Amino acid sequence: MIEYIKTSRLNIAYHSYGESNAPTIILLHGWPDDALTWNAIIPELVNANYRCITPYLRGFGLTHFLDSQTLRSGQLAALAQDIIEFIEALKIGYVHLVGHDWGARIGYNIAALRPDLLHTLTALSVGYGTNNPQQTLSFAQVQQYWYQWFFATERGRQTLAANRNGFIRKLWQFWCPSWNFSDAEFETTAQSFNNPDWVDITIDSYRNRWGFSPNDSEYEAIHQKLMSAPKIDVPTTVLHGGADGATLPETSDNKEQFFLKDYKRFVIPEVGHFIQRESPKTVIEAVLNRVQSIF
Repeated sequence: MIEYIKTSRLNIAYHSYGESNAPTIILLHGWPDDALTWNAIIPELVNANYRCITPYLRGFGLTHFLDSQTLRSGQLAALAQDIIEFIEALKIGYVHLVGHDWGARIGYNIAALRPDLLHTLTALSVGYGTNNPQQTLSFAQVQQYWYQWFFATERGRQTLAANRNGFIRKLWQFWCPSWNFSDAEFETTAQSFNNPDWVDITIDSYRNRWGFSPNDSEYEAIHQKLMSAPKIDVPTTVLHGGADGATLPETSDNKEQFFLKDYKRFVIPEVGHFIQRESPKTVIEAVLNRVQSIF
């Protein structure tokens, strides 16, 4: 069942599993994915007496903007503020946060901006401090980010808009060389890409990340703070697939200096970008070890 929470700009669609009075784990999907990415993870977390909440990010699924005039920004500061407001609207205090890809970037940003909202953070497939457009990338990583450079062109936007499912299916294949996903799994998730704002959010997010589109002035103060990669005062676990074809494991290496509390990182051999889909048991174990470590 889909539920909704309104923030200042969005009506955020989400799923909720487990008892409402149980400790809460919020799980944030990435791009190109949706809230169903956690389907193999949720049952065991609920059986361990946690409530799990899986929202759809702006531009995905049934999440929609309240005002047609709101800028369709994909800026990471905007994505983080959406989820900060979502957590506040739940009125449940501290939560555990699990994020993959865009969801991991959001998780880091919330941990940096509002550590008072989080008990713990588990981040998948993305390292901290990798959002600055001035960062140095290896030539191997530059090659893997080909789609982001393509999206900086109008031809890239047109191609994505014309055949989003074909484009994304190819990315799934590139990013996870050992994962034979089913047509049903892909098609079910791809329904979320039919959101009328999905293309705009996607294109702006990647253009903004590399300085090719302007910042939304409403988030400028948040953006400037995040560009300094402030240290994180939240216990954190990072998982990275050893065969990740999108963000190479090198991008999450040597980040210990950014974390003030318990920090762990694990590279999962022969697993690609979608760790929660390809190796759900690994993610379940890591999440439970992290959330149970504070009690």
